[in-house]
Amino acid sequence: MKIESNASLSQSYRSYLMLEKSLSGNSVDAYMDDLTKLLAFLADWNVTAQEARLTDLQAMTSTLYDLGINPRSQARILSGIRSFYKYLLLEKYIESDPTELLESPKIGLKLPVFLTLEEVNATLAAVDLSQSEGQRNKAILETLYSCGLRVSELIGLRFSDCFFDEGFIKVVGKGSKQRLIPISQAAVKEIKLYHIDRHTIPVKQGFEDILFLSRRGTALSRIMIFHLVKVYIEAAGIHKNVSPHTFRHSFATHLLEGGANLRAIQAMLGHEKITTTEIYTHLDRDYLRSEILEHHPRHNMNVLRTI
Repeated sequence: MKIESNASLSQSYRSYLMLEKSLSGNSVDAYMDDLTKLLAFLADWNVTAQEARLTDLQAMTSTLYDLGINPRSQARILSGIRSFYKYLLLEKYIESDPTELLESPKIGLKLPVFLTLEEVNATLAAVDLSQSEGQRNKAILETLYSCGLRVSELIGLRFSDCFFDEGFIKVVGKGSKQRLIPISQAAVKEIKLYHIDRHTIPVKQGFEDILFLSRRGTALSRIMIFHLVKVYIEAAGIHKNVSPHTFRHSFATHLLEGGANLRAIQAMLGHEKITTTEIYTHLDRDYLRSEILEHHPRHNMNVLRTI
């Protein structure tokens, strides 16, 4: 068996797709994108492509599932990975194919609901800023999507947990576990604009540090966030059954499709299988921030507008 580096295998696989399979440029890019996701995932566990076993690939598929990635997207990624390992077996880089018993997700007629980036943008554009709570609502939607937050995390955000100069917010997730989340400049901008309106609200005692307030000067309820999402989804003319959690899964899907590292997305979402210790062991804060924001579609749009 020939031992090669991941970089060497990747390059030879690209040549195989182009020359022997005669695939189009777009098809080659799609296969290579799937391979990049695989190699990045394995690298986080110090496993090379030739060393990978069925359990390693099952761990990756479990990660895709846990992140709420659309089953069709999961199946497409796994198809690309199978193609790569068939090539390795053909060229005798491996002695057995670890994907042989790898199961694909079941794709039924009813798939999870996700928003496209265009639909996210349309929802944000549907907010009427002339209304008294318009800026607050736009800041809420931008933060919900841009940070991939759970509703409970959103309504519990505090001023003292916002580190805008450093580009992070601190949230309390399931099991009272804290994590730092990179926040895009687009979200920071909308929150700071909301602060102007917030100063005019009489805040009730005990809620002074809460970031997003109701008109009564108290924390928002989960029901209120569900209501806001429904109102603006309908205003945008989107005919899907969307909840706040849809924004979280859409965020993860868009990052994955943009090429972000799976472990970075897991850390960002605060998945319960990853402890706070593991976040800082495998992904330091600077890496997490650069990895997320580099592949964050609305962050990139915001940057482009300011150039």
